[in-house]
Amino acid sequence: MEKIVFEDIALDYRESNGTVFNALDGVSFTVNEGEFVSIIGSSGCGKSTILSVLAGLNEPKSGSYRIDGAETRGTGKNRGVVFQHYSLFPWMTIRKNIEFGIKQNFPKQSKKELAEKADLYLKKVGLKGFENRYPSQLSGGMQQRAAIARTLAMETDILLMDEPFGAIDAKNRIILQDLLLDILDTADVKKTIIFVTHDVDEAILMSDRILFMKNKKIEKDINVPFPRPRKRNELLERSGFRQFRQRIVNLFYFDEDEKQDFQEGEGI
Repeated sequence: MEKIVFEDIALDYRESNGTVFNALDGVSFTVNEGEFVSIIGSSGCGKSTILSVLAGLNEPKSGSYRIDGAETRGTGKNRGVVFQHYSLFPWMTIRKNIEFGIKQNFPKQSKKELAEKADLYLKKVGLKGFENRYPSQLSGGMQQRAAIARTLAMETDILLMDEPFGAIDAKNRIILQDLLLDILDTADVKKTIIFVTHDVDEAILMSDRILFMKNKKIEKDINVPFPRPRKRNELLERSGFRQFRQRIVNLFYFDEDEKQDFQEGEGI
């Protein structure tokens, strides 16, 4: 069943000097209910702009998008967003941050119900015992766990994640990837997720499909052939993993000069 349909979306930004910058140029794709779809591509290709449109933070110049069959504009309580930077309120404890998110979707819940639900999701992300700390008292990885807990606790159908692990060190990135996979794979109801990342291995590990962007459009729509649930070490040993990974990496090689730049450490 189609959950999200993007149809020929175009969007321009006007820079401070008056120059108009084309951010999206006729973007079209469909995401089915319960799918985990990653968007990858070179910096500046428009990945995060797609999420900003879906979150209702930017209005497209032309085209339309539908959620559950209804044309959509603006923000909505059916979409939760996790940004690269933790976006926690520094004056609130971790529990209060999560309760604030819950209240947006469940305004009639009592204080007791809010606290119980907040504690449930704190436990899910491994932050039990830290509920009365403030964001400044936690590491970056722990703050991002709290941000994920807040969004999950809102219990939205759709989860939009914009490089949520991009500002975290390698060790905590692996921990959070595995944590999110475990939470999502064991959930009673699967969320529909659009996940922006620069990391090819992350995209393969997490996704059902990968959308590759080039020239402000979706250039490739690729099914990830490995069954769920996935375990990192098992996936690396699967027959065909290396060939599939190389297929994805090769999408970034536009010509020999760019290939050389990539090999010298520009990366994804």
